[in-house]
Amino acid sequence: MVTIIKTGHSIHKVFYYNENKVKENVAECIGAGNYPIDVDKMRLTIKLNRFLKQLELNENVKRNSVHISINFDPSENYSKEKLMAIADSYMEKIGFGEQPYLVYQHHDSGHAHIHLVSINVQRDGTRIDMQNIGQNRSEPARKEIEEFFELVKAQGNKNSPDFELKPIISGKIQYGRTESKKAITNVLNQVLLSYKYASLPELNAVLKQYNVLADPGNEDSRMFKAKGLMYRILDDNGKPIGVPIKASLFYNKPTLKFLEEKFTSNTTNQVSDIRRVKNAIDMAFFKAEISLCELVKILEKDGIDTVFRKNAEGLLYGLTYVDHTTKCVFNGSTLGKQYSAKAIQERCASSNQTEQNKESLTSEKSHTVTFEAPNSEIMATLFADDYRDNKYVGSDTIMGQLWDALTQSEQAANYLPYELRNRKKKRRGQSNNR
Repeated sequence: MVTIIKTGHSIHKVFYYNENKVKENVAECIGAGNYPIDVDKMRLTIKLNRFLKQLELNENVKRNSVHISINFDPSENYSKEKLMAIADSYMEKIGFGEQPYLVYQHHDSGHAHIHLVSINVQRDGTRIDMQNIGQNRSEPARKEIEEFFELVKAQGNKNSPDFELKPIISGKIQYGRTESKKAITNVLNQVLLSYKYASLPELNAVLKQYNVLADPGNEDSRMFKAKGLMYRILDDNGKPIGVPIKASLFYNKPTLKFLEEKFTSNTTNQVSDIRRVKNAIDMAFFKAEISLCELVKILEKDGIDTVFRKNAEGLLYGLTYVDHTTKCVFNGSTLGKQYSAKAIQERCASSNQTEQNKESLTSEKSHTVTFEAPNSEIMATLFADDYRDNKYVGSDTIMGQLWDALTQSEQAANYLPYELRNRKKKRRGQSNNR
């Protein structure tokens, strides 16, 4: 079970997003909480006005809409009654048990999931604090519900230690296979609130894994100067394809202003998260001499994608690491100088050079000169009868010593034979008769 919580400025947009799904026959409203009548007897105006009347109690609350999706493993297919029981339990545990809410079951993806629509203004006009609701309230609630209802756990699956539920995105977007806005929306729903990114390049490092790009335009364009933002679909070569869609046209308004707030609130510099990525990189170099491509493959096995940032000439100037396990995104320089693009390239080059040196050393050994003892005919020609009389044979003879010297390892450059050394001069006045 995976939960995603989003807040917004307009309950109208959240409400009509789900009701439009109902009109398209890809969703249905299966229940409601704290409404006066059953959901199958309510018209649209009754559903919406229940929210609007309570919001009038505190008009100072601007981000007043709450949109929650609860996603289940593809192997799970529960009845409406069980889905409602899960929804009621979850809302109670996160502090929304007394709030009005609607529950929609969606059928537009490969896994079962429900959407909950609510508001964060209470009956007495006070506001429900949404700060850190995911970590402090939603996460404990999720774990308790998984145990109580015997659901497939998002983490720690016994049959697969590396199991991780990916509820929204099943793979990269393929242009033309699904409606562009819908496909991009599915990606944004998963990424924007799940991953921790501190800049637009870091966010795009994640989005590009699904063929999506958040494009602010060129620095001299009107869109860039006005702080506008468009979302594009990319082809398999990373090139934009199709018509871009303005951020303001998506129901959850993933504009640049919204993203800048996320940049500020995201805490990516958590020591344990950084250490995990650094350790994975260091272990990759420790195991073997590797190339840059081999490093990418090794990190992929650890759930870490490596994104290359290149200039117009195709030269690599930056690396970004996307850790899908901790949902953290780090530029190489954030981890430290030795994890930047330049340092990683040097480490890979150093590993390759080490391997080349080993090959060179092996080659040198194979070409080592071996000395053989001169045959008897050569020795006889050089030394005539003395050789035949064995005067120059054996290590205790001058010839033998010469032969030993030739076959021994190279001696120091300043070595001087004893016979050629100058004898120590006698001091003056010393007597030879002493």
